[in-house]
Amino acid sequence: MKLKRYSCLILFLAFTTLACADTDMVPMRDGVKLATEAYLPAEGGPAFPVVLARSVYGRGPGKQLAEGYNKRGIAFVVQDTRGRGDSEGGQDMVFLDDGWGERRDGLDTVKWIREQPWCNGKVGSWGGSALGITQILMAGAGTDLEAQSILVAASDFYGQLSYQGGVFYKELIEKWIAGQESEHIIALWKSHPTYDAFWKGFNAELRAPQVTAPGMHVGGWFDIFGQGTINNYVSRQHNGGPGAKGTQKLIMGAWPHGITRDVGELKLHENSGFDVDGYEARFFENYLLGKDNGIAKEPAVHYYTLGACGEEGAPGNEWRTAEDWPPFPTKETAYLLMPDNGLTTDAASVKEGQFTYVYDPKNPCPTQGGANLYMDHGAGPMNQLKIGEREDVLKFSTPPLEAPFEITGRVKVRLFVSTDAPDTDFPAKLVDIYPDGREFLMLDGIRRLKFRNGCEKAEPLPAGEVGEVEIDLWSISLIVNKGHRIGVQISSSNYPRFELNPNTGEDFPGAELRPAKNTVYTGGRYPSALVLPVRPQA
Repeated sequence: MKLKRYSCLILFLAFTTLACADTDMVPMRDGVKLATEAYLPAEGGPAFPVVLARSVYGRGPGKQLAEGYNKRGIAFVVQDTRGRGDSEGGQDMVFLDDGWGERRDGLDTVKWIREQPWCNGKVGSWGGSALGITQILMAGAGTDLEAQSILVAASDFYGQLSYQGGVFYKELIEKWIAGQESEHIIALWKSHPTYDAFWKGFNAELRAPQVTAPGMHVGGWFDIFGQGTINNYVSRQHNGGPGAKGTQKLIMGAWPHGITRDVGELKLHENSGFDVDGYEARFFENYLLGKDNGIAKEPAVHYYTLGACGEEGAPGNEWRTAEDWPPFPTKETAYLLMPDNGLTTDAASVKEGQFTYVYDPKNPCPTQGGANLYMDHGAGPMNQLKIGEREDVLKFSTPPLEAPFEITGRVKVRLFVSTDAPDTDFPAKLVDIYPDGREFLMLDGIRRLKFRNGCEKAEPLPAGEVGEVEIDLWSISLIVNKGHRIGVQISSSNYPRFELNPNTGEDFPGAELRPAKNTVYTGGRYPSALVLPVRPQA
């Protein structure tokens, strides 16, 4: 597997020392100057196309990253974002000045680059994670870029970075922000628990018509920004401005936040890697160096379809290509929750029933894997068998499959629920149950009950009244093998991946933490279900 440049996401986390190059203090529109370094090819010129990386982690790896670009005749520019490293700007506001707001540091930096005698007018950008986020915000400001290589980046801060289903991403946000020594941001983000004007200023999907750059988007099914990578691609591919629409590329692997074969408690097949470096080199060669190498005419999408791991001859575990995402039409199929804890597509066979459990925020259901950045509680497909033994976890599953079963696309869980508390949460998990009983988490999600009708405003459900909740588990391409079972787990906490619901109606835990008696209903008027995008049989 080619990991070099993709792994440089970690380098930016690890190194904050200054690179050995002259530093320009580049003025922004408000006079604040940002520390910027340019690395030029030793031969050719005098002007070159340029790739820009805007980093919150320091400029240290700039020289190392520049070598590959310089050898290909491309200049490389690396910059500390506002308030970070050697840049001015006072208190770091974590992306607030990188997009299309009052200050537009990315746009101003590109303008400065184009004014330099060593730039031939073509500017692209590169980076992953936080560096990918600065890219999507920069492009949303209307920056006229030639190309972007965006690795593992969110497209919508509210739904993918700060809150999901109205529930705060506790571990991700608090640990990452603390690592940046910018704890003041936590209070700011917590002060906006609904999807309001503040968060719309961080929704790049809404800004797709302002984007003009071709882009390649790289992500993984178990990445913290997996759905964001897909949404970045889809919004630009279909709604992008001139130059962006129809020129996007998507690469989705079976990875967490970086390419690796060790994903959770599963070991992927040897073919699970992808030559991201080589693909990016061809991408920039086409759009920055003007060499028609055919990449623009190749399939827009490369995606890895998972299969059973450790089972010889299991279908899946292969790379596929497609002209768009989703790659083919699927049939949205409801696997109904049954009173006997089964799952079935036969609605007529499902009797009305209900499952009641007590969720106590003083004893929350612990996180065990999922799309996590940090490894404290595992990341990716971890075995949920022990979690499922808790009294506050409901489990449902199909009978053993008689044939392999493909799920490709977005997965949801629809629940009909009630509670005796002012508010509560409903997380859900898609699990692949192996014949030996292991229950591997493949996707998860959560929804706060008061945000069941959308996260723009809270609508508490009166105690005892039944309401419908839809939980978005994001997307995957997976073939569940013959003999396996498809399962779903439901509870009311997944801590500390998601913040606790105190069950009081408050957005965050306070002095009072009260138990909630929660009920999930099945059958008849209440067709609670796991909803899967099923590939029709040929």
